[in-house]
Amino acid sequence: MQIEQLSAAQIVKRISAGQLSAADCTQHFLDQIRGQNDDNGAFLATCDQQAIIDAQKIDSAIAAGKSLGPLAGLPIAVKDGICTAGVTTTAGSKMLSRFVPPYDATIVSRLQDAGAIVIGKTNMDEFAMGSSNENSAYYPAKNPWNHDHVPGGSSGGSATAVAARMAPVAIGSDTGGSIRQPASFCGITGLKPTYGRVSRYGLIAFASSLDQIGPMTHSAEDCALVMQTLAGHDGNDSTSAQVEVPDYMAAIDGPLKGLKVGICKQHFEEGLGDEVRKNVNDAIEVLKSLGASCVEIELPYTKYGIASYYVIAPCEASSNLSRFDGVRYTNRATAENLEEMYSKTRAEFFGEEVKKRILLGTHALSSGYYDAYYLKASRVRRMIKNDYDAAFESVDLIVGPTVPTTAFKFNQHAADPLAMYLADIYTVAANLSGVPAISVPCGFDSAGLPIGMQLQARRFDEATLLNAAHQYQTQTDWHQRSPQS
Repeated sequence: MQIEQLSAAQIVKRISAGQLSAADCTQHFLDQIRGQNDDNGAFLATCDQQAIIDAQKIDSAIAAGKSLGPLAGLPIAVKDGICTAGVTTTAGSKMLSRFVPPYDATIVSRLQDAGAIVIGKTNMDEFAMGSSNENSAYYPAKNPWNHDHVPGGSSGGSATAVAARMAPVAIGSDTGGSIRQPASFCGITGLKPTYGRVSRYGLIAFASSLDQIGPMTHSAEDCALVMQTLAGHDGNDSTSAQVEVPDYMAAIDGPLKGLKVGICKQHFEEGLGDEVRKNVNDAIEVLKSLGASCVEIELPYTKYGIASYYVIAPCEASSNLSRFDGVRYTNRATAENLEEMYSKTRAEFFGEEVKKRILLGTHALSSGYYDAYYLKASRVRRMIKNDYDAAFESVDLIVGPTVPTTAFKFNQHAADPLAMYLADIYTVAANLSGVPAISVPCGFDSAGLPIGMQLQARRFDEATLLNAAHQYQTQTDWHQRSPQS
């Protein structure tokens, strides 16, 4: 079996046993990137020299019989909106094209402490604003199953990197579905943890009350492996929760007998593609065959999720992005006075989608509009959370499609932004309510494009999510398929 076909768990096991050199493994994936990135556009930068040095240190530690971290030698790609010390971090924007952070994000430090090797920074929609990766200021990442189709966004580069076997694991961030939607489009497994479960320190913020970092891998088992390192309280993040982290790897092997699964009525109504519906329903039958019982539930206020999200997220973005003004660490436009510098810098270095969302957010927060827009959206958000709280009184998981359709073509929604926003219709509610959610591959459409099933759980119950997803994957092979096979 070729190295790129191994799971993350298999790579770690072989390196720890001395059956695979960490340096050879790292070089293999760097070669994969070098050979494919011009076509796929998954990476904005690679860390060739430092990655090989770090891998050689792992090999030396193994030769010396030293104890190793749980991710020893595992190559990992990191979304370019997450700070990496000494490595350019652009957030997919021209505004930060020369920004080199002096520190690592907490999750990067934790991964490296566990022995993981950062091999590069992945492409993304500018400041994580998008559902297709078409908003990257540099070049779009492409869906490795069909280059005419988008990989999803904003973590499209991370999804492409894993699906194209350019990295066994990638880290993404999810504000309204930006891990799960591209995971569905690219046929991989992507987990958005509970808000507060994983530190956001070092994540370049889009919408602070919605953003969450999570793993993107081939399987739920690999997600569990990486989550064991990512999860946990961080004193540098005031929103980080002091909640005990369970043993995710131990949890995935439990049987599903007695598991109660809710099928959300609102997720199977008009707008859902027929092939997506069929494959998700087939996946639900697999869960039933494993011992889960399924009942229909309702989440009536989730139909207002898109409207609520596209008020709250731009409002928070208008505040978070005010720091990018040309004064400190951003690029700066030539100007004759301070006000002109602010104006010209933001006009020149922000992309159109970012400008649009800043304007929307600033308008919604302005005097006379706050109550009509932001306050009302916040109240709807509370109603959505109440829907979830009520549902989880009777079920353990909620199952449904991740996205209404398979990956759409480039420029397909260029003249219809609402159609683009509706790609997140099933995912935004998890961010608004703070619950964890995972997308797992569950089939392909007639055009050969992947389909994803979404599972959602109670807050801080990633263990049940990963257990159900893993048990489903023991009965199917969708997650093992690749564009090259």
